[in-house]
Amino acid sequence: MGGGSWATALAKLLLRNCESIIWYMRRDDRIEDFKRLGHNPAYLTDVQFDIPRIDFCSDINEACRRADTLLLVMPSPYFKSHINKISVDISGKTIVSAVKGIVPGDNEIISDYMTHRFSVAPENEIVIAGPCHAEEVALDRPSFLTVGCHDVEHAEEFGKLLASQSVRSIPSSDVEGIEYAAVLKNVYSIAAGIVHGMKGGDNFLAMLVSNAIREMERFIDEVCPRPRCICDSVYLGDLLVTAYSRFSRNHNFGSIIGKGYSVSTARMEMEQTAEGYYGTKCIKEINKKYGVEMPILDAVYDILYRHANAERAMRSLGKWFI
Repeated sequence: MGGGSWATALAKLLLRNCESIIWYMRRDDRIEDFKRLGHNPAYLTDVQFDIPRIDFCSDINEACRRADTLLLVMPSPYFKSHINKISVDISGKTIVSAVKGIVPGDNEIISDYMTHRFSVAPENEIVIAGPCHAEEVALDRPSFLTVGCHDVEHAEEFGKLLASQSVRSIPSSDVEGIEYAAVLKNVYSIAAGIVHGMKGGDNFLAMLVSNAIREMERFIDEVCPRPRCICDSVYLGDLLVTAYSRFSRNHNFGSIIGKGYSVSTARMEMEQTAEGYYGTKCIKEINKKYGVEMPILDAVYDILYRHANAERAMRSLGKWFI
């Protein structure tokens, strides 16, 4: 469910291990172009598909009726506008979220929202995280996915559908921790991009990222306490790939701001959604309840929503670094 780069990459993986898929896309014209060209006309256009194995559908309820597993891969800012069109009962289906964000307004991670809104049992909810970029999956570069579910055997089984010679899936039971980490790494990637754009240097960037993982750990341990190692790939690894990669839209968004452009200009320059822009505000709201010390989040929030000077806000973080 979704037509962007991440949805396209995951569809490519699934079609290696499944005979066919139902693919929900909102726009009929995009579907027709896809069928005609043999690839997604807008994203990862080098990835060719065997079109007869794809049952395209622009009716979300028809897609939900026919599928036993729903893979959600839409940007978080538009998640509710899509998902709230569902009127059929999906409570007994397996829900897989590859949405790397929080539901704006509700300030809920996707698994919580699906439980509250559609009565989906937690053991039937799966989350997919990195460290992994859609572009590198498309290029068949060695890639790693973390598949989380409270029922680890369920995570392992779904992970097999994604695995290939170039992709390895790693099971986890830390559903909530994975979802919050996926949001926070986008926030910190914006900060890393700002440092890159303002030419803050590798030394400063290294301190920023090393302190960001500590900040992530403090927040996740407070919000959903359980044993976890923050150095695992789904936390630290995903942060690193998002903070440093040229494929990272959040890094690129921050880099534009770091070069002196306004936030509104940076948003207009982005061809794809920078999830961290919305995630920053959501986490800021959530943290009002918990009061975790989060100076990097606060600095990014001030830049994005309070018009703070980006370079000054980043440099002021130095007093917090350890």
